[in-house]
Order: sequence, then structure tokens, then C-alpha cells
Amino acid sequence: MAAGFNSPYRAPMATIHWFRRDLRLSDNPALLAAIEEAAASADPRVVPLFILDPDQWQQLGPVRGAYLVSSLNELGKSLNRNLLIRHGKPTQVLPEVIAAASATSVHISADYVPEVLAADLALEKQLTVPLIRTGSPYAVAPGRVRKEDGTPYRVYTPYYKAWLAHGWRLPAVTPSFTNWWMPLECHGRPTEPDLGNLQLPAAGEAAALAQWEKFKDTTLIDYAEDRNRPDFINGTSRLSIPLRFGEIHPRTILQDLTDKDEVYRKEICWREFYADVLHHNPDTISENLNKQYDLMPWETGKAAEQNFEAWCHGKTGYPFVDAGMRQLLAEGWMHNRVRMVVASFLIKDLHIDWRRGADWFMQWLADGDIASNQHGWQWTAGSGTDASPFYRVFNPITQGIKFDPNGDYVRKYVPELAHLPGETAHEPWKVADGYKFNYPKTIVDHSVERVRALADYEKIKKS
Repeated sequence: MAAGFNSPYRAPMATIHWFRRDLRLSDNPALLAAIEEAAASADPRVVPLFILDPDQWQQLGPVRGAYLVSSLNELGKSLNRNLLIRHGKPTQVLPEVIAAASATSVHISADYVPEVLAADLALEKQLTVPLIRTGSPYAVAPGRVRKEDGTPYRVYTPYYKAWLAHGWRLPAVTPSFTNWWMPLECHGRPTEPDLGNLQLPAAGEAAALAQWEKFKDTTLIDYAEDRNRPDFINGTSRLSIPLRFGEIHPRTILQDLTDKDEVYRKEICWREFYADVLHHNPDTISENLNKQYDLMPWETGKAAEQNFEAWCHGKTGYPFVDAGMRQLLAEGWMHNRVRMVVASFLIKDLHIDWRRGADWFMQWLADGDIASNQHGWQWTAGSGTDASPFYRVFNPITQGIKFDPNGDYVRKYVPELAHLPGETAHEPWKVADGYKFNYPKTIVDHSVERVRALADYEKIKKS
């Protein structure tokens, strides 16, 4: 018999937590808010939901897609396999889940990527229940830190000081709640893309927390000195990927840092600074922040395409550059010092638009974050906020000798040079058998291209 108004039957009315860039249980304010709302109601169940949007899946590419599959698997384990994965557009999926659960609200962590923010605002108008935002992927949400006159910062150092002064909350408590509910059939994780020989690190919250503890106990003390050495396997925290997927929150890291760890704390802040810049300048995903650089002449045509392909696949003839580009293809990650060097080489030695390099990085980087990636490239190109001066042209040879003095990094990723001892690996043209194993010759002369890059810069300054 159908339940009427006088029936003792009460339909379940759960809350929904929609996981997005917060694939963890600890220090997750949005998840905690969903649990607390459910606990205060007559129905304490929470629907842990992940929506696999086909458009976003396509944009992720194979590397981040493969990592996401592994991360969802770990998240599912932590939820006792109660993670509801549904495939489709959020505009279709959320109403279905809301109806099936008779949900009273949907909880999310706020996202500030322009495209996602716009989609959230449109979705909010469509839903029949509140879309509640709590927290974000940042210690300090974009837009919070401003100058005294209310305008946003465009230079990092004063932003960092204001960011420190603003401060952040302590990490949210880890919920002990286990009353998860799947009101619909779970579609399951997507098929993991085939990455061939590319090796990704272990995914998931537990792996991220373990990596942080290991770095904190063994490497953090020497970080300021060792962070620029790509030949040191443990010179960096390697937490950029877990931060990208929200397997660990920056607050969790920041709570363990003191003033003696300021160099590492500043690296956390760079990520927040670039998110703030993008928040205030959403068109800088594809446009120069400094419009003067719209006049920069970029190389196009057959020769430029050949040079771009050589750069992409680590065949420029400059060992330090090639090692970085091959590390990217082998691991879906590249050391930050090397990222700056290879970016400078593409822009100032090959005279190719920074946007092409940024697109290649987003295709292959497991930690590909649109704000950090685009503005990191604009920093090197001189066109962004707080940018490196365009006339700062990295020398791909001396950078290699300085930061990989024994040639270990080059030999690891460029096997054609594995027979060259010490720093000779950086200059095979100086060794009799340097090209014994068919390492490519240099595609351009750095000293010549540096002069041209500076001349191009002078032209746009005058214009």
C-alpha cells in the first residue's frame, strides 16, 4: 500500500558529499560539514559521490586519468567500498542522486578554476537543494588576501607576507562516521589508460601522508640547499601530485612547519599565489597577463615544428634539457628547476610560444594544475605577474653543470650519454666518443639564439 501523509513511513533524506579535488577523508571540511548536517537530522546517512564527467575525463589526458583511477580506488577502500561513482554530466547525475536519496543538500569543496566556478554557479541555479561550499584546495582561498586598498597582489613577496599575516585554520578533524550510503548502482572506475612504460607513484591519501612524513623526517632539514638538485632523488617533497588531487591538504603540511622551514613554506605559497592570480585574471589561462608580450614574434612553420618535436621528445642535443623532457615522458613529472630550464629553452632558444609548452606540460604532468602551470610558464616568458625578466635567459649547459655537477641526472634519463663520466655528460661535443651512441647534435646554437631573444625583447619594449 502506498504511504500517505498519515503513514508512519518516512522516506530517507540523506546528505551528499561530492568529491572533486578533495580525494581524502582527513582535513576535509566539506565532508565534515555533510556528516555534521546528516548527524543533526533524523537520517544520519551520507552519500559519498564522485561524478566522472566525460568532458573533464577527456581534458585530464592519460597520465592524470591513470592517476585518478588509482586515487579513486584508494578512496573507495577508505570508504569500505561505498564510494558512489556515476558517469555523466553533473547537471544530469546530481538530480538523479538527489532524487534517489531524497537528499537535503549537496556539499562540495569550493573550486576556483574559472571554468569550474562558472559551472558551479550555473548548477546551483538548477538544483532543488542547496549546493553548500565549505573549504577549498588552498590554505587561504583565492580572493581572500588583498592589499589595503582592496586590490589583488601582482607580486609574490608582498603576497607571501600578507598570506602569512592572514593565516589559516587548523586542519579539520578526521570523521569517525561510517554510515555511508549508495542509493544508486555504482558505475565504477573508468578503464585505466595504458601508459606504456610510464611509471606513476602510489596514489591515495595514505600514500600522500606517508610521503609527507618521510620528507619531513628525512629531507625537509636540507630542502633549502638540495631543492635545486634534480640528481638528488629525495631533494623535493614530491607532493605536487597529491596536492593536485587533494589527497593531502596544504593545511596538513603547514601545521608542521616552523620559521626554519620558510623556504618550503614559500613553495606552498607559490601554489596559492598563482591560484589567486588566475582567480582575478581568468583569461590568463591562454592570454598574456602583460599585454605588451602580445607583440612578441614567435616562430612558426616547418622548422619551428621540427624544433618543437625535438623539444617534446628530448632530442634537442642539450643534455640537461633532454633529460628533463624525457623524465616527463617516463614519470609524468619533472623537477622544478628543470621545468624552468626547459621552458626558457623553448621560449628563448627556439622562440616558440609559451602556450605550446604549457599545453604539452598539461598533457603529460600528473601534477598538472592549470593555475600553477600557466603562470609558471608566463613567469619564464616574462609575460606574467611577478615574472622573471625576459632578459634572464637560462644557459642550458651551465645550468646542468651547476645543478647536476656529476651528470647523474643526465645519465639516468639520456642513456646515449651514460658512458660519459662526471660533468662531461653535459657537453658531449667536447669528448671524442661523445656521440658514440647516436645522441643528437644540438638543433640550435644557444649563444646565437640568446642574442636574438634579447633583440626581440627590445623590439616589443620600443613598440
